[in-house]
Amino acid sequence: MLAIIKTGGKQYLVSPGDKLKVEKIDQEVGKEITLTDVLLCDRNNKVEIGSPLVKGMEIKAKIVKHGKGEKLIIFKYKPKKRYKRKIGHRQLFTEIEILQIKD
Repeated sequence: MLAIIKTGGKQYLVSPGDKLKVEKIDQEVGKEITLTDVLLCDRNNKVEIGSPLVKGMEIKAKIVKHGKGEKLIIFKYKPKKRYKRKIGHRQLFTEIEILQIKD
């Protein structure tokens, strides 16, 4: 069984047992969460497309860990003006494990 879910402004193709990194979810590690924004579901080769969401579908997931992504360097520079600015950014993420896709 496959499903496409939306969380943190992005869409992910998931199936039971998958681990994925999503935008930070403000919950404790080890807690089970329910994702209800299901855009598409594939059950036994029958595809159900939501408009915009599939009604009655929910995904059970468990929070595995929280962390920070790789550092991105933002560098601004203006020639001939002695202006330069260097900033770093590390995006927060949550790793979740998909436990079950429920009808």
